[in-house]
Amino acid sequence: MLEIDGSQGEGGGQVLRTCLSLAALTGRPFHLHHIRANRRQPGLRPQHLTAVRTAAAICQAQVAGDFLNATTLEFQPQARPQAGTYTFDVTQAAGGGSAGAVTLIFQAVLWPLLFAAGPSHLTLRGGTHVPFSPPFHYLTEVFAPAAARLGAKFTAELAAWGWYPAGGGAMTAVIHPTSQLTAASLSRTDRRPPFIRGVAAVTNLPAHIPQRMANRAENLLRQAKLPVQVTAVRERGAGPGAGLVLWLPQAGFTSLGRKGLPADKVAETAVAECLAFVDNGADVDKRLADQLLLPLALAQGRSQFTTDQITQHTLTNAALLRQWLDVAIAIDGSLGQPGSITIDGVGYTPAL
Repeated sequence: MLEIDGSQGEGGGQVLRTCLSLAALTGRPFHLHHIRANRRQPGLRPQHLTAVRTAAAICQAQVAGDFLNATTLEFQPQARPQAGTYTFDVTQAAGGGSAGAVTLIFQAVLWPLLFAAGPSHLTLRGGTHVPFSPPFHYLTEVFAPAAARLGAKFTAELAAWGWYPAGGGAMTAVIHPTSQLTAASLSRTDRRPPFIRGVAAVTNLPAHIPQRMANRAENLLRQAKLPVQVTAVRERGAGPGAGLVLWLPQAGFTSLGRKGLPADKVAETAVAECLAFVDNGADVDKRLADQLLLPLALAQGRSQFTTDQITQHTLTNAALLRQWLDVAIAIDGSLGQPGSITIDGVGYTPAL
């Protein structure tokens, strides 16, 4: 059984999610202690507990410590990942409404289900556009195309918008199986100004708000001589919410609204991050750099890319992957600064 210290490095939920993915893939059990020790509320929150239960379901794991606020967890897979139809709702773990991020739960089980014997159908309910997690549109517009270049293919649809704190959102996904991932070049060879797309959305709020966000974002980006198209949408949801997501190849930027924050300011925040990335000229943004570490560690071959910022999240995930796999990950650059990452994958294939 692998012993993992959950307080290492960044000390958040990524340690748990990476362990769940790799345990289900490799069949190796783990004991995780000091779960999310560096967070204001340590231990398993509803989103993390749902990820544990989802991962356990797909590999029939024996689990000890799967309850809210638990700071230790023992996870012992009993079978290879099983393809199937799965539905999980964060509110069941919370005992009430919750906006726990469904995209993070999805990323915890994507990799094991990718190597299952057949396609899998997932329905996840909770938060779809919430702080400190990739929004649904980042998952489909930034992460999915990059993963597909490695041979990891899935489709996802937004069934309902879910903002913090009400939640009530839902996404569905179909994961298509593969036998191996392959390293791919992630270098941006096209140096023309990228076409930036986006969505400005609200639920249970007036229609002029998303239009103002969209107009402000488009005006600022066009002033920077960047081609852009932002769609304004107004939907209904479990609660009010607003946000803007911008994306270009291998990068995405999100700004969420809150009471008292003008729509123009929401747009300006996302645009500022977008412009900084374009000016940097990196291959992938800092969030995608972190999210690609696990599949590139599993892939056959060498991958290399630059990123606009080396984060503690990335350093922590790299160190954890080295504990689980005989993988070489070289990170060149200082924390908080641009850098490059080289990964020699292990060429993982599922055991017969």
